[in-house]
Amino acid sequence: MTGRKTLLGIGTVVAMIGFNTAAQAEEILIGVATAQTGGLAPFDQPSLKGFEMAIEELNAKGGLGGKYTAKLLIKDTRTDMAQTATVAQELVDAGVKIMITPCDADSTIAASQITAPLSIPTLTFCGTAPILTVAVPEHAYGTYPADNLAATAVADFALSEGKKTAYLLISPDAAYTANLPEYFAKVFEAKGGKIVGRGSFTMGQPDFSAEVTNIRGLAEKPDMIMTGAYEPDFPAFLQQLRAAGVDTPVYGADALGTPTIRDLGKLVDGVVYTASGYAEPGSKLASFDEAFTKYAGHAPESTYEVNGYEIGLILDEAVRVADSDDSAAISAAIKGLDHFEGITGEITYAGTTGMPARALALMRYENGEAKHIATLTPDAADVPAP
Repeated sequence: MTGRKTLLGIGTVVAMIGFNTAAQAEEILIGVATAQTGGLAPFDQPSLKGFEMAIEELNAKGGLGGKYTAKLLIKDTRTDMAQTATVAQELVDAGVKIMITPCDADSTIAASQITAPLSIPTLTFCGTAPILTVAVPEHAYGTYPADNLAATAVADFALSEGKKTAYLLISPDAAYTANLPEYFAKVFEAKGGKIVGRGSFTMGQPDFSAEVTNIRGLAEKPDMIMTGAYEPDFPAFLQQLRAAGVDTPVYGADALGTPTIRDLGKLVDGVVYTASGYAEPGSKLASFDEAFTKYAGHAPESTYEVNGYEIGLILDEAVRVADSDDSAAISAAIKGLDHFEGITGEITYAGTTGMPARALALMRYENGEAKHIATLTPDAADVPAP
């Protein structure tokens, strides 16, 4: 089926009103277990703002599916796994029918251990590790382009630029930092590239001198470095790498598209990363950016805002299809979404494991600014299995 048209018309800004203003609508409670503090806050908070924008618009038009006024119950996970599980249980006890979880697959898995047995659809804001839907095969959903999809796009692009050798910088501390570089390696090597070394770091460590020394001392100098590191680790690593005179290009994925990384200025020149979309002039995403700016009082900081907004659209369509506030029925409707029309492009869950099939944008920093390289959907046959 083809998705409904999105709420955000081209060039149109919908007036915002409160969550509970839709007349004569039934209520559906959505739990939001999100990091308002800690290391995940720079990713969760933009996502939450976009989600809140969508919910306000939907409630102004009658609620989810035109029938159910959405009420958000938001609790801070503090970027802590145990706290995420505690918060998830509290939200379930409060009667939520849908759960939104942090931009982290590990935390989402912890929450889903509680929600999945109750058939509560659980959507991570921007957790991208495809292991999520292997660990929790029912009722857990990614929303952002998955790590194996992003890694395939980055590997294809690196090879197209003539990169033949790569060094991987990995942390075992999270699924994202552990697996993203390895997905890249599988594609890169399968298509003729060579991995010349692997290094490891502990998330939150301030000193990368040992890793920088290892890279400088490699007998075979890599054409590029691939990593899943993000803030504060990525800025620390890059600053120390460049201070040591190593100018090897560094590639990553969506976690590098944040204000903190951009604020490094020309230091990040040459860094390649992925995003869920790019706002071409006249596009739906450009229209969204304009509407969000009026809503929030500032421009979007990343594509996490629009991803949060699209989650609202996904839920609206799922509730419309289910014609019910029953959690299991909503989950089944999400699972069946096929070529649903979002803001950044089509989003498909039908035939997937729960990580959506969707396009992504490749970006590169030039003169301290993010520049669009291409928007593409990697060949499914090339994408490594979780």
